[in-house]
Amino acid sequence: MKPSIYILSFISLLGVSCRKFLDVQPTQQVDAAAAITDANSAETAVNGLYNLLGSDSYYGSNFQALSYLSGGDIQWTGSQSAPQQIAARQITADNGNVGASWRAIYRTILSANYIIDAVPTLNDPLFAAAKKNQFLGEAYFIRALSYFDLARGWGGVQLILKPTRVPGDHAGTKRSSLADTYAQVLSDLNKAAELLPTGTNRNRATQKTVWALKARYFLYRQQWDSAASNASKIITDAANYQLLKPYSAFFANNAAATAESVFEIGYSVSFKNGHYNWWLPPALGGRREWAPGAQLVSLLNDPATGGNRSAVIARTAPPGNLWYGKLYYRTPTGTDPAYLIRVAELYLIRAEARAQLQQPADALADINAVRDRAGLAPSNAATQAALLLAIENERRLEFAFEGDRWFNLVRTNRVADVLGLTDSRKYVFPVPADELLADEDLTPNPGY
Repeated sequence: MKPSIYILSFISLLGVSCRKFLDVQPTQQVDAAAAITDANSAETAVNGLYNLLGSDSYYGSNFQALSYLSGGDIQWTGSQSAPQQIAARQITADNGNVGASWRAIYRTILSANYIIDAVPTLNDPLFAAAKKNQFLGEAYFIRALSYFDLARGWGGVQLILKPTRVPGDHAGTKRSSLADTYAQVLSDLNKAAELLPTGTNRNRATQKTVWALKARYFLYRQQWDSAASNASKIITDAANYQLLKPYSAFFANNAAATAESVFEIGYSVSFKNGHYNWWLPPALGGRREWAPGAQLVSLLNDPATGGNRSAVIARTAPPGNLWYGKLYYRTPTGTDPAYLIRVAELYLIRAEARAQLQQPADALADINAVRDRAGLAPSNAATQAALLLAIENERRLEFAFEGDRWFNLVRTNRVADVLGLTDSRKYVFPVPADELLADEDLTPNPGY
């Protein structure tokens, strides 16, 4: 039986107040699919799915923080033990932050499952086929992204692809292999691409958003030709996607949904992005419990490495002199977007794919496009090894506060060299202890 899964599905769709899953009685379980009965309720469910993606425990702060704090460039300045474990790369299976992210991602998946199951059966005459396809495509895309995040964070996981209506619906479901988990991601992306509209939308999934995530997916799977070709589809669409100058143009001065952004989550005064609270110092309305480390500050402030990317950090006035991150700064409203895919990533994906394909001149051109936008002189990297290191260094500074660093080091097998962590079992997060207790079919990651 999977009490955590079926109750979280119910909570996410019907808006039941948050409680620990072990405190919720099975008698409160209902068929949440009944909530999707016509075009309007389907649209409400899809809007809610994006809210789940942007929730505090997912892209609203917590999931990205797993990468921030694990990657070595961000320090934890607070007193709570769970984030400190992550920053020290000494995570235990009862880590609350890890558990919250796991549950938030599965909550998102299970809500997507209800939409995928219910929408094709609706006979509402006001529900046009194109709109049905869009909603289905969005649900497939978000489920693909969710399983992608589980795969890179925890390895192979349980693949739950149908709604959970009663206790025991998915009893006996074992963890799939990493390869099978990634295969499910690609299957969902392919379905999404067939269903989604072709236009440009920076806050909702379209075919273009699928291409961008496919580029990242194929990079992780080391399928270089496919990574490059999907990245090129975005890069060559210059009418809609561009590297903006200077670097700060995509976030400064209350910018949102700019041509730099392929996919970002929008927030409002009633649906806030919690990042600013953790990054900004108390003088600016935050708690500054995540802060750039000294080496990152030095690299960003060095004109030869940071260029105009130094705009992403600032320092408080004396006597504090505290460095802090400025990507999320819209206090007290909390309306900063959460950036999931930017054009710069597509350039660096294509650069890496080209380097692996022995196309050094083309790889260097992509690296230098990103450097030029940052106000940096061109790189002269020539060998494959030099190109790959240059890409790693650019990603480090380009996405300093966007949850990329740890996953990128794991993907490229650079954790031991860069961070000194040699136990490869620790390159994935632990399956939460309470989930293991709740589900006898779930197994832990080795080493935890």
